[in-house]
Amino acid sequence: MMAVVSSGGPLAARRRLGASLRMLRDRHGLTAEEVGGHLDCHLSKVSRLELGKRACTKRDFEALMDLYDVPAAEQEQLRQLMIRGRQRVAPWWHAYSDVISVSYAEFLTYEAEAARCLEYQPVLIPGQLQTEGYARAITAPGFAPLGPDQVDSLVEVRMRRQERLREDAPMHFEAVITEAALRLQVGGVDVMRTQLRRLREASALPNVSLRVIPFTAGESGASPGAFTLFGMGNESQADVALIESVEGTNLRDDALTMRRLNRLFRNLANAALGGAATLELVESIEKELM
Repeated sequence: MMAVVSSGGPLAARRRLGASLRMLRDRHGLTAEEVGGHLDCHLSKVSRLELGKRACTKRDFEALMDLYDVPAAEQEQLRQLMIRGRQRVAPWWHAYSDVISVSYAEFLTYEAEAARCLEYQPVLIPGQLQTEGYARAITAPGFAPLGPDQVDSLVEVRMRRQERLREDAPMHFEAVITEAALRLQVGGVDVMRTQLRRLREASALPNVSLRVIPFTAGESGASPGAFTLFGMGNESQADVALIESVEGTNLRDDALTMRRLNRLFRNLANAALGGAATLELVESIEKELM
């Protein structure tokens, strides 16, 4: 019997059900096209079900359980995933839908359900560790002018996201940033001093790890683009990536990209200072701003 994890929200449930369906299909030696014929649908629907990008209907679930001849006990575990995957409870950020883009909503969905998050930022402090003043300073500028109410809403979203680090079952957060992110005086001296203090305070949380790549690391610590990796279960490798660019956030979950980004994150982490040395550097730059 395959193990099914019972925790998580609708997105995590869909992804876990999809992974189980793919495993069952492989076990029976069937192609996605053959399964699509059994369901009387195109193979793209089968692919989306297996990737967790589409909720499974009760009709399709029963047909797949029959096709794969799944034992009753295992079928009941998968049924619970199917039911959770179809839940339509509005998330907390739905109240901010007037300022949240589709890609940002997708990011928030993964962040809300992730067991762990690995983030690399070459210039800015990660959102999970930002103060309100820092968040406001980087939110106001942009490609499109934002009104005061819109800025307020986006800052509120940023602050609300940080609750994931202090829940009863908190997300494990591992951040790698460069020394440039510490020295870029976002919002001015006072804002930056407070922000550096916040980094030291957040690093005291048992589920938070902060590592800084110093300027002296040279090319071994150089990677131009920011990216975030989410691990939705207990696997050792993250399985979803959100890559930032001037065009927005790009979601990737294909195996090749994930192998490369997991390896890149570890390489960047290896180029960074250890936890104690990181805090010493943060504190020394904070003192420079006194």
